[in-house]
Amino acid sequence: MTLLSLQGVTRQFGGLVAVDAIDLDVTDRGVTALIGPNGAGKTTLFNLISGFQTPNAGRVVFAGEDITGRPPEAIAAAGLVRTFQLVQLFQSLSVLENVQVGCHLHTNGGFWSALLRTRATRQVEREVEKRARELLGFVGLEGATDMDASALAYGQQRLLEIARALAAQPKLLLLDEPAAGLSADESKRLSTAIRAIAQRGTTVLLIEHDMNVVMNTADTIAVLDFGRKIAEGPPATVRENPAVIAAYLGVGHA
Repeated sequence: MTLLSLQGVTRQFGGLVAVDAIDLDVTDRGVTALIGPNGAGKTTLFNLISGFQTPNAGRVVFAGEDITGRPPEAIAAAGLVRTFQLVQLFQSLSVLENVQVGCHLHTNGGFWSALLRTRATRQVEREVEKRARELLGFVGLEGATDMDASALAYGQQRLLEIARALAAQPKLLLLDEPAAGLSADESKRLSTAIRAIAQRGTTVLLIEHDMNVVMNTADTIAVLDFGRKIAEGPPATVRENPAVIAAYLGVGHA
């Protein structure tokens, strides 16, 4: 079953075509990796999918609905949540509080219920804290709940960002270079976490330059070069594709 479908998605910046008529289907309950050299258009494509930019042409269809041009908050509420290349945490909040913020996308309540601390509000707060602690345990940060987010090591901050994104209960999680800056051991733990996310029922689409992470994690790989999709398929097939080899290493290696 197709969860996300890109149909002729195009984005131009003046005379530069950053994303050129991309067709891509992301199937439910798996991991798809989007790779390509620097400047290939990967992050721009993520921005178009998640509503931070609007295509000049084409459609983005998520869970059967056309979400092209919708604002990011509406897309997130529909179940499509993303992370960014640079870690974007609430540095002055605790690790637990960062994840609790993500949980509140799906909670109800208003100003007066929060001010009066009604029984229903207290119950929601207990449920949110329980959910946040479960997610921190899932990514291996259960021992850091009371620490400030700023005190975590960089690899731990990446995992915290993923936990916060999962708190929003996404159907599709977009991860933008989650292994950037990680050590080899941290990257292995990240690969394990991403596979576990997919096994728990959340589809994952990731941009990644670490080929070990890509090959050990992805079910399907799509390759961009100069804004165009040049290959798509399982890791073993894509790895041997002459066009992919040429894009990364130069025509002489193809």
